[in-house]
Amino acid sequence: MTAPGTAEAGRGAPSGVRANARVTAAPDGRGGTALPVLTGEGPLALRRVRADGGWARALLVGAMGGPLGGDRLTVRAHARPGARLGLGSAAATLALPGQSGEAARYDVRLTVDAGAELRWLPEQLIVGAGSDLAVATRADVAPGARLVLREEQVLGRTGDAAPGRLTSGLRLRVGEQVLLEQELTCGPGAPGGWDGPAVLGGHRALGQLLVVRPEFTAAPPVARLLGDHAALTPLARPAVLVQALGRDALEVRRVLDGALAELDAPDTGP
Repeated sequence: MTAPGTAEAGRGAPSGVRANARVTAAPDGRGGTALPVLTGEGPLALRRVRADGGWARALLVGAMGGPLGGDRLTVRAHARPGARLGLGSAAATLALPGQSGEAARYDVRLTVDAGAELRWLPEQLIVGAGSDLAVATRADVAPGARLVLREEQVLGRTGDAAPGRLTSGLRLRVGEQVLLEQELTCGPGAPGGWDGPAVLGGHRALGQLLVVRPEFTAAPPVARLLGDHAALTPLARPAVLVQALGRDALEVRRVLDGALAELDAPDTGP
């Protein structure tokens, strides 16, 4: 048996690192939020950082390079009833090809119980030339809970002649109802048209912001464009999706930050 967070080797065994990170947030009984579970393996190191206003906050700190080809990484976050959890990363994540030639996988599983709030705001994911990465994010949100989820992806590093291959899936369930399920594949080997005007239109940075708020049930934001390459779209209540394309990560971040500031008002985060 191979220990978690280590490379697996041997005939017929998959290559790469298997690593998990888990964080659970719960009320501390004093008006704040405790983290009874905060554990990470291999490249997924977790660190608690200062927060206030009843929030707990943790960051993923890259302890190793990756994901590399063949890696299988999973992040699980659970906000229990009444907890307020902010979770992010200390730096951008860079996917590289590694030596195995296999695809890498990065799974994110978010669970938000009734009366809780979770903010998943990692830095950008950069898909380097020659890499092959599948990202799957799943959010299960109880009725009455709140979620802010941001994803930002950059195809290729500066100077890369071509990007790596990225398959990115996002699924949102509120209560028993699936409100969003989508998948995009782009880069070498992706279905034709991924870089055309109907999809990325030549852009190399893309991002999306998913916000779930109980108050959107009665008063959903109005669907509208946010510039030339971004849009805000109400989903089945109580969720809103913002999607943006840009020439670079900074352009996408500005759009998503502006949209979140508008959707947040008058709320405050960690």
